[in-house]
Amino acid sequence: MSTDNKRSLPAAMLATIGVVYGDIGTSPLYTLRECFSGYYGFSVEPDVIFGFLSLIFWMLILVVSLKYLSFVMRADNAGEGGILTLMSLAGRYASDKKTAFVVIIGLIGGSFFYGEVVITPAVSVMSALEGLEILAPSLEAYIVPCAVVVLTILFCIQKHGTSGISKVFAPVMLLWFLVIGLLGVRSVIASPEVLYALNPSWAIGFFLEYKALSFFALGAVVLAITGVEALYADMGHFGKMPIRYAWFTIVLPCLVLNYFGQGALLLRNPEAIKNPFFLLAPDWALIPLLILAALATVIASQAVISGVFSLTRQAVHLGYLPPMKILHTSDMEAGQIYIPVINWLLYIAVVLVIVTFKHSSNLAAAYGIAVTGTMVITSILSCTVANQNWHWPRIATATILAVLLCVDVPLFSANAVKVFSEGWLPLLLGLCMFIVMTSWKSERFRLLRRIHEHGNSLEALIASLEKNPPTRVKGTAVFMIRTTNVIPFSLLHNLTHNKVLHERVILMTIKTVDTPYVHNVQRVTIEQLSPSFWRVVSSYGYKETPNVENIFYLCGLEGLSFSMEETSFFLSHESVKLGKRPWYLKIRGQLFLALNRNALRAPDQFKIPPNRVIELGTQIDI
Repeated sequence: MSTDNKRSLPAAMLATIGVVYGDIGTSPLYTLRECFSGYYGFSVEPDVIFGFLSLIFWMLILVVSLKYLSFVMRADNAGEGGILTLMSLAGRYASDKKTAFVVIIGLIGGSFFYGEVVITPAVSVMSALEGLEILAPSLEAYIVPCAVVVLTILFCIQKHGTSGISKVFAPVMLLWFLVIGLLGVRSVIASPEVLYALNPSWAIGFFLEYKALSFFALGAVVLAITGVEALYADMGHFGKMPIRYAWFTIVLPCLVLNYFGQGALLLRNPEAIKNPFFLLAPDWALIPLLILAALATVIASQAVISGVFSLTRQAVHLGYLPPMKILHTSDMEAGQIYIPVINWLLYIAVVLVIVTFKHSSNLAAAYGIAVTGTMVITSILSCTVANQNWHWPRIATATILAVLLCVDVPLFSANAVKVFSEGWLPLLLGLCMFIVMTSWKSERFRLLRRIHEHGNSLEALIASLEKNPPTRVKGTAVFMIRTTNVIPFSLLHNLTHNKVLHERVILMTIKTVDTPYVHNVQRVTIEQLSPSFWRVVSSYGYKETPNVENIFYLCGLEGLSFSMEETSFFLSHESVKLGKRPWYLKIRGQLFLALNRNALRAPDQFKIPPNRVIELGTQIDI
């Protein structure tokens, strides 16, 4: 949607509110309550309330408004954002050594996201349903079962896509922000002195008075900005301007009003700390607010589920995860996808987390370490892009990085102590994903190197076949090849065993480039290698799904026409065995073999009709 069209800007802002701000918009459900949890030992006193409110306000200004909306969102790849996009941009002009560093920290950032996305639906939905305790304390036992039921329904409907449901997302989230803002205004009017907390001196004084304890309390304050990565990751769906306008005109004012409203309530009634969000509402509004909160947290969960689908597709196309089944759930929106294996693995993990931790406060203790870790990595990569891609002076980018890390590193350090309580959970999940991604990438590279080490010349083979051709048969043979200028195993096996060659041979390479989308004009490159051999190279962005029929159509426009009924696709199927290696590499190799066995086959990956495929196998030791 073009943000240049003024008439479309309000609609884009409304859509942005419904998708981008779900996670950060539901943070008031638990943030201030967790600041006063027994974990930190703060009493509900005016100076502490003012200190926390000041920290939350300036965190929203410094991290969200200045860092992400003003600086990080400048780093886009053809309009797309996200940690893997930033990794791709940062490594584009880097040296080999710097590229390795960029890739490693980029993958760590992506792994952190997987760890975070398991906790987000659990803590959001449970914190909303805990309003039942206010309604009737006897309902506490039903919170966990209700949360499991709500999330089960949410994960079950993923296969149907979000196009229909998303039509109500934006109005519901807009209503959510307006309601929490009005609740905050109502409370602030009753205790206007709470607005003194806008003065940053309260945050500074809080640190000076409570010293080390205030530093660790940042682990709770950071809950106010969880979901901030969504601002950057969803940039490609809505554009920069709608995200910025929505934040400054609706989201930020409503969040601040609600936080300060909760603070005003605590000034009047310190005992309201047991659930200051729901106690803001009058008695008659508690049930409607509970329903609205449940809907808002489901929407927030939907946003991160869609985000993990998008991140997974990027990782697959960039070669860091094995090919897997990716279904498009909308004829209109290419970004609406469904990945069954990720959906159900995520569902199992979320349910296990809910059943194990049983209360949102326990989950909140684990929340934040993955978020702040990703924030540190985003700062490093975005400053790398500013220096190498935008050619900003090194002194300027170093200064900006130092300023950003002065905020990010303390937040990460304060959350790092959670490792000894529940914080190990997102780190463990992130570590597992990092091992999977690096193992697949490195072992796949080792396999491809073994495949292509025979050293035979493609040009020499073609010249020999043209000079002394075997028996030629009618039709077209397409040999799928991962790298240009190498001889596909399937071609060698076909010549060795079948001793025939089709009258027209296409060596087709489908590659993924480091941009999100490729225009159809640049999609296909055709090169005639000999009278009967052609090379076709098709390029796809990491947010696109390759399709052989589309490639055939584009080749036809270039003068190389195909008929699917007269074309056979020859694919090589490698049976991989592990060679002699150290025990730790053997474990990594076994993981690769398991992933490879369950990876999506090429016909499904490239939308090749199964009845046109011939697979020729070979055994390779790696």
